Amino acid sequence: MKVVAIGAHPDDIEIGISGMTAQWTRAGIEVVYVDLTRAELSSNGDVDTRQHEAANADRVLGVRRINMGFPDRGIDGGPEQLEQLVRLIRTERPTHVLYPYEVDRHPDHAACAHLVKEALFNSGIRKYLPEIEAFRPASVYQYMINAHVEPDVCIDISDTIEQKKQALQCYASQFTPQDGVATPLTDAYVELVVARERHFGSLIGVSYAEGLKRIRPYALKQAGELS
Repeated sequence: MKVVAIGAHPDDIEIGISGMTAQWTRAGIEVVYVDLTRAELSSNGDVDTRQHEAANADRVLGVRRINMGFPDRGIDGGPEQLEQLVRLIRTERPTHVLYPYEVDRHPDHAACAHLVKEALFNSGIRKYLPEIEAFRPASVYQYMINAHVEPDVCIDISDTIEQKKQALQCYASQFTPQDGVATPLTDAYVELVVARERHFGSLIGVSYAEGLKRIRPYALKQAGELS
């Protein structure tokens, strides 16, 4: 098993799935975080600070991180970006891919979702970039950043919620009111994320859960596999 999670900016993936990430890495499963941009246009902080914060979060979660270096607010889904992302997917060959749910207040999150969908499709086309073997992951899910919609899957993260909080707290430039400007992220944002995970947990009778949206229905071979 190998997981590749893709986001537009450093901190997107942590907001969505750092609880389950901590469970995976604890079990020895390789998790790769792929940031499409360096978030150079963020209202607060700067690129160097954000990269330092991301490295701290990596240590908390035990992940390997790749930054594609696409321009912030410039995820255009053009041929060059598409090719680079397909090359990454085919090189990493993950069993599971996660990317943002496209209904989100931030346009970059929707643009990221669109690009990943296109890249996953092209990655399976044998005649596209034929010098690298075609590849399709076993499963694909969408995680939520700013969204709070009915999840298709809830994962109990009660045992890693503190690790999720710690990972998010690494991004002090984004979530802590400092000398910058007020944004939705500086208005008790981490507390709102934790409250969302508490709500998702209530849906399955646990303290905290992360929610995912499925791209395809579950495939079961027989009714006895229902749980």
